[in-house]
Amino acid sequence: MSSTLPDGAPDEAPGAVPDTAPDTAPDSAPPLLSVRGLHVTFPGRRGAAAARAVDGVDLDIRRGEIVALVGESGCGKTTLARSLLGLVRPTGGRVTFDGAPLGYSARALKAYRRRAQLVLQDPSGSLNPRHTVYDIVAEGLRIHGHAGDERTAVAEALSRAGLRPPERFFLRYPHELSGGQRQRVVIAGALVLQPELLVADEPVASLDASVRGEILALLLRLRTELGLSALVVTHDLGLAWNIADRVAVMYLGRIVETGAVEQVLTAPRHPYTQALLSVLPEAPGAPVVLTGEPPDPSYIPGGCRFHVRCPVLASGEAVRAGVADACRNEELEILRGGDESQVACHWARAERPVAERAG
Repeated sequence: MSSTLPDGAPDEAPGAVPDTAPDTAPDSAPPLLSVRGLHVTFPGRRGAAAARAVDGVDLDIRRGEIVALVGESGCGKTTLARSLLGLVRPTGGRVTFDGAPLGYSARALKAYRRRAQLVLQDPSGSLNPRHTVYDIVAEGLRIHGHAGDERTAVAEALSRAGLRPPERFFLRYPHELSGGQRQRVVIAGALVLQPELLVADEPVASLDASVRGEILALLLRLRTELGLSALVVTHDLGLAWNIADRVAVMYLGRIVETGAVEQVLTAPRHPYTQALLSVLPEAPGAPVVLTGEPPDPSYIPGGCRFHVRCPVLASGEAVRAGVADACRNEELEILRGGDESQVACHWARAERPVAERAG
């Protein structure tokens, strides 16, 4: 069930960019953003069961680090990202930023959003078509009462986002721009407040393949030049390979595998991660087709939450490893928020000691 990517293969994919990222912050440094035991539950409609969209997540993002949060639609990754910005209030757990708990008063959230900004996936929907580029980028400055020179700040943000000379774009409207230029305006609107953290939700999903690499290269350059941290939410493991230092794979409200991007994407341990990787064009072998119903946060099965779709259990490999009963009945603990390699899988944990003894 192992799935590996050939050396250098992802870089040959459309939109791939070279890894120009600097070393991340030392492991001993405290994280910029820390999440512990986070839960977000939405009440069900008309007597239906509540939806546990985020069901226990620990996650750290260090200064200057890019973390990719990956998973299929419905796994809870967008809800998690929005909760990190205070857009969705958690029903349990805590979010800590720069050592201080996140407050949820209007004043506290306003101050926090100067330091943590959201980049949405659809620039056509997130940009006001009646506003000029200048007004779109300047909006954050006006909301937060910027005391400096507004024109200079807007020009610097547009220039950093790759729109040069910036004055040429001041009086343009979104419909006059290409898709890549619109996404750069969205990024400039986030940069104008000089944040420390960007949360990018599928930042290149709506762009042509020829433009994707440019935007990914821009995010890497911003990390290099400004020391920005970023959480990149995506369903695309190829994107994660190209941009991230670490990857966290999410399934049904929880992170099921995490670690350095090279380790997770070249030697995945969780069957879900292996299935996600198997559909990449560069992956060897046939794609793994998951059977069963897609994840439903209002019905979380007992035991391992992936076991009803797990090909390892269906093939009998879990029985041979002696963990089939555990897969069906024993819930796995929440993975810790550090940067070490971790997996929430009874079979993967049983297989590792065997491999170590064989080595």
